Amino acid sequence: MQGLRVAAHAHGASGINAAIRAGIDTIEHASLLDDESIRLAKARQRPVWFSMDIKNTDYTQAEGRKNGELEDNIRKDREIGQVQRDNFRKAHLAGVRMVFGSDAGVMPHSMVPQQFAVMVQYGMTPLEAIQAATRNASQALGRNDVGVIEVGRYGDLVAVTGDPTGDVRILERPDAVVKGGQLIR
Repeated sequence: MQGLRVAAHAHGASGINAAIRAGIDTIEHASLLDDESIRLAKARQRPVWFSMDIKNTDYTQAEGRKNGELEDNIRKDREIGQVQRDNFRKAHLAGVRMVFGSDAGVMPHSMVPQQFAVMVQYGMTPLEAIQAATRNASQALGRNDVGVIEVGRYGDLVAVTGDPTGDVRILERPDAVVKGGQLIR
């Protein structure tokens, strides 16, 4: 009611659906969405965006025990990981608005770009995955100063050798990063 953007941390269908009905802007995880979640997300006049972090399960399964993760958490992640990935594909195919989500606190930040390839593996084109992290994220945040390359926008971008729309994994090895128009070393 105050015009603020609001995100909901929701894994289960009942929480996802209640959040959409309440007017939430983004649903973080949306792991166990159901057909109603998709219907509600698509039907709502004001856009709702799903931010589904479908890469981090690989890291949790490979490194969880070494990092001191509780066995119950590793088991739950193993059981839900593939369901979430299948639901990502289902939501994307249905036309639900999607943004790039990494849950970067779970895995090293250097691994975040690997999310692009998993998004492509589960149904997006490389361009759709890139747009999820740029244009879609800008729209989800209600920002018009980020997300595209235009005069008057922030100069935040990565430069890569090659065409990431042909091989999205190229984004895992940026040659340069520019933030606010300044080269970051």
